[in-house]
Amino acid sequence: MCTQEAFQAQRSQLVGLLVSGSLEGFESVLDWLLSWDVLSWEDYESLSLVGQPLSHLARHLLDTVWKKGAWGCEQLVAAVREAQADSQSPELPGHWDPHSPQPAQDLQSHRPAIVRRLYSHVEGVLDLAHERGFISRYECDEIRLPIFTSSQRARRLLDLATVKANGLAAFLLQHVQELPVLLALPFQDAACKKFMSKLRTTVSAQSRFLNTYDGAENLCLEEIYTENVLEIRTELGMAGPPQQSPATLGLEELFSTRGHLNKDADTVLVVGEAGSGKSTLLQQLHLLWAAGRDFQEFLFVFPFSCRQLQCLAKPLSVRALLFEHCCWPDLGQQDVFQFLLDHPDRVLLTFDGFDEFRFRFTDGERHCSPTDPTSVQNLLFNLLQGNLLKNARKVLTSRPDAVSALLRKYVHTEFTLKGFSEEGIELYLRKCHREPGLADRLISLLRATSALHGLCHLPVFSWMVSKCHQELLLQGGGSPKTTTDMYLLILQHFLLHASPPDSAPGGLEPGLLRGRLPTLLHLGQLALWGLGTCCYVFSAKQLQAAHVDSEDISLGFLVRAKRAVPGSAPPMEFLHITFQCFFAAFYLVLSADVPPSSLRYLFSCGRPGSSLLARLLPAMCVQGSRCKEDSVEALLQEAEPHNLQITAAFLAGLLSREHRGLLAKCQGSETALRQRQACARWCLARSLHKHFHSIPPAVPGEAKSMHAMPGFIWLIRSLYEMQEERLAQEAVRGLDVGHLKLTFCSVGPAECAAMAFVLRHLRRPVALQLDHNSVGDVGVEQLLPCLSVCTALYLRDNNISDRGICQLIERALHCEQLQKLALGNNHITAAGAVVLAQGLRANTSLQFLGFWGNKVGDKGAQALAEALGNHPSLKWLSLVGNSIGSAGAQALAVMLEKNVALEELCLEENHLQDEGVCSLAEGLQRNSSLKVLKLSNNCITYRGAEALLQTLERNDTILEVWLRGNTFSPEEIEKLSHRDARLLL
Repeated sequence: MCTQEAFQAQRSQLVGLLVSGSLEGFESVLDWLLSWDVLSWEDYESLSLVGQPLSHLARHLLDTVWKKGAWGCEQLVAAVREAQADSQSPELPGHWDPHSPQPAQDLQSHRPAIVRRLYSHVEGVLDLAHERGFISRYECDEIRLPIFTSSQRARRLLDLATVKANGLAAFLLQHVQELPVLLALPFQDAACKKFMSKLRTTVSAQSRFLNTYDGAENLCLEEIYTENVLEIRTELGMAGPPQQSPATLGLEELFSTRGHLNKDADTVLVVGEAGSGKSTLLQQLHLLWAAGRDFQEFLFVFPFSCRQLQCLAKPLSVRALLFEHCCWPDLGQQDVFQFLLDHPDRVLLTFDGFDEFRFRFTDGERHCSPTDPTSVQNLLFNLLQGNLLKNARKVLTSRPDAVSALLRKYVHTEFTLKGFSEEGIELYLRKCHREPGLADRLISLLRATSALHGLCHLPVFSWMVSKCHQELLLQGGGSPKTTTDMYLLILQHFLLHASPPDSAPGGLEPGLLRGRLPTLLHLGQLALWGLGTCCYVFSAKQLQAAHVDSEDISLGFLVRAKRAVPGSAPPMEFLHITFQCFFAAFYLVLSADVPPSSLRYLFSCGRPGSSLLARLLPAMCVQGSRCKEDSVEALLQEAEPHNLQITAAFLAGLLSREHRGLLAKCQGSETALRQRQACARWCLARSLHKHFHSIPPAVPGEAKSMHAMPGFIWLIRSLYEMQEERLAQEAVRGLDVGHLKLTFCSVGPAECAAMAFVLRHLRRPVALQLDHNSVGDVGVEQLLPCLSVCTALYLRDNNISDRGICQLIERALHCEQLQKLALGNNHITAAGAVVLAQGLRANTSLQFLGFWGNKVGDKGAQALAEALGNHPSLKWLSLVGNSIGSAGAQALAVMLEKNVALEELCLEENHLQDEGVCSLAEGLQRNSSLKVLKLSNNCITYRGAEALLQTLERNDTILEVWLRGNTFSPEEIEKLSHRDARLLL
């Protein structure tokens, strides 16, 4: 028994118990008191006021309960015990009738158990309740305010069900019972639970608004986030059936078990080019976890930025990394840390921007103690290897060039982020511009200007288009074609917005630039110094050293960075790494302190001899490696190659004929600009010539082949940015290769435009291999100008659809030199096959056609068969994995009766079955050209094989018939192999 007198005597002790934990503990006590009808609804509402101090609420609760007599006092003491017991148990017992006639009352009676079951799924339940009309969007937003934890959101949803009489309570009562029970935290005390709540709130606050590209405004991530093309990397060159096209995955599949490179590793790697959306993808992951909507297998998520980690000079331990540089536990630090060590599988660490980490990955120094400090690079490397926090998941994002083969040894799964699809570009613009008709006008503009459309494949360019929509739509000054054009447009946008409205000119005029030239040069000096020292977050002292003041910052290109280390003034960073490279190039072009000869170091892409491009340059291009510290030459030698490549392309674009005049009027020295342009032209041309001359001689009997490296792509991009036809002609004059291979080179639409600009000037025809890139339909359109010099075009695994095929076929099959066309593993349907068939009717040069891994079906196979009946030159045709059935096989059989050129037909991985095979066998009886027929994995039985055997008795031309993977018993396989050795079983 607990009398009121005894209760009053224990008041100070009870207050201490109620406020010693978190607000979560206090609200758990309220849950129990509500479920026992100790508190009325009015009592509960007065005790649930947002923003009130916890001590005030605790005393108010004691006053409320004391007025209810000894029974109420007893119940409060019992509720405190139950709430303490709650923290020990992952799931509370609770059984209720999901079809209760009084659902609101049952929700209250079982409130503690329902809250515990609901909190991990509250976001999905909110979406479903809104979809079914039980709650409004406004009510959802109120519940989802970032100040509330998942448990608090669950309680607010139950509170809403109490006052709404529209069936929400009945819906919740039934739906909550169907929710799965997630593996919950086996809390030893309240410390872990409180830390998890604090961590979720902290991560939610950091992730809720998208400020990756623009610090001038806060965009709600949920409103603007658009899925990118995310593909899983698989090992190629393995034996077996042809590789399938990489599956495009959703973010929720980041930790799926398929496609692992090293099943014992802990690290998930996401690679993508600068501006492809890697940081935003991680931010969305963080937000989904913090909101309880996904990735709930992790109880703790710790986000880190590599560019900020490298600012940490003091040695640190795992504990210091997690707590001091992410989120600090308010109590029980040792208990929390011990739980993390004991349950690493419930922990996720994310590291964004590994390419901006100045330290190169090495596994030479082991560090296995989570409490002993070490250098930040050694700590990160050992986390990635699993020497620290083994079995904790780590997600690492990086540009491809920064990922070494050594690092890949410790990667569990690798994903490639390829930017927006065409549908993604449109969806993003519609999310950015909800005004009627505005998004439609922007999308129409992109479709009409393929060069600009190709740039928008990277989200950073889609953001620029959205930001500069007025300039693009209203001023009519011509659409941007190159990357430099786009960055000058965004520069104009920021300059105009910083100018008085009445003095703003209609475009990027010399006066506008001249007025802001000191600011732009200060930003450029800072940018170049940062690239040379691998610094991307700038302290107040560093800003002052570069003479960057508050007025320069107010222009908008520098934004406040998330705090890396404690300090009085917040550090600053450029909007995006590409903006830092742009301003560095701007400084190199316009600063009077930069000698033109120093540009040679830019195009050497790193220390002399340290990179492929440096070795390709003539010795005179980089004369000696000793440069004055902090000089332009020294900074360019020390900068990361992938940043130098971007800077070099910008510099080439700024020195183009189109922009040189503008910059000369701004800076006043046409002679200095011409000297810089001459140096850049010479370096570009010589680099490409040396690259071509370094190609090994051809193997006897084969065409000379060149496998280009990513550095070659950037040289081509730089030529394109300069937009000089004569320079492009000179650059490829010495190219004497029969096969140009650019697989896995991150070739997108913008790179396709650059290659077409340069390669169309080739004097000798070439086979162009672009497999495993991101060409897409827009990239196909960009390639059209260079098709006339192609003897072969390989576009496997490039996300090409029927639209791209229509553009390609219209031009490609009229090129008399084209002999090979490989379009495997794309997204081509019967409609695309019909277009291809129409082009084949007028073609007389194609000899090899690879169409495997698409979705042409019977209709597409029939169209192709009809077109190929009289084709005079096609020798090899692959339709592997195209969902072709017996109807398609019948059409192909008719084609075989007529065709006199085809020597190999590949039909594996289809659905031909016996009926289709019997048709093919009949067609082969009147064919005298086919030598190889591949029918593996087609559900063929002994009956189909028997039909083929009868044909083989009359056909001496056929050398091989592949039948592996069909439905034969071991006895049938042995019997068939003895009847005819040409059957490969």
